[in-house]
Amino acid sequence: MENGSSHQERAGALELERAGARLYTVTQGRGAPVVYLHGGFADHRASLVHVGALARTRWLITPDVRAAGRSHYAGALSWELLADDVAALLDHLGLERAVVGGMSAGSAIALRFALRHPDRAGGLVLAAPVYAGADRGLTPAQRAAFAAMDAAGREAQRVGVSALRPLFEALPEAIRARALEMVASFDPASVAATARFLASGVQPIAALDVLATIATPTLVIPGADAEHPAELAT
Repeated sequence: MENGSSHQERAGALELERAGARLYTVTQGRGAPVVYLHGGFADHRASLVHVGALARTRWLITPDVRAAGRSHYAGALSWELLADDVAALLDHLGLERAVVGGMSAGSAIALRFALRHPDRAGGLVLAAPVYAGADRGLTPAQRAAFAAMDAAGREAQRVGVSALRPLFEALPEAIRARALEMVASFDPASVAATARFLASGVQPIAALDVLATIATPTLVIPGADAEHPAELAT
């Protein structure tokens, strides 16, 4: 396996069969590998909006997380399953380690990956963290948002992904249009699986104290809304 400092040009799409799903990933650029994970109700295209410029100097690896985009999956989700998907992706690419990061729920997957596979995380980027740990739970605003996600996911399974439209109403018009275009091709059963998981409120960590065990160099970028409280970055 490579040690995470490869400089070979690599670009394209790949699919990985694992644990009942065919996981889709897009790679581009050259340099040291960076895996970046999108948030809920998005896919790799959202990652490219956030960090696509990294492909100028890095090998950028942007999966469709299980039950999102082309990575269809209607079963039960867990942070452990999602984190181990990242480890399996590194195996598939022949990588011992990589910088791993993500946005919103993607940052929770990255965090869980670093805790489960500490020797494989060459760096950690947590953008707009959501979770404060099971001992603190969710804020009222987060509980309301996740309940709305659950309702939208159930409706999506009945009438299609147009049911997700209310989740994007608060976004600026240009971003909302892009998000709606992105999810238009999503699998309704996968959307429902994601909604059930997020609405459960299950946390990727038991308590914030566990973060002290992470020795990996870490960049935390605070959120700026009720679902992604800025204080979680401190």
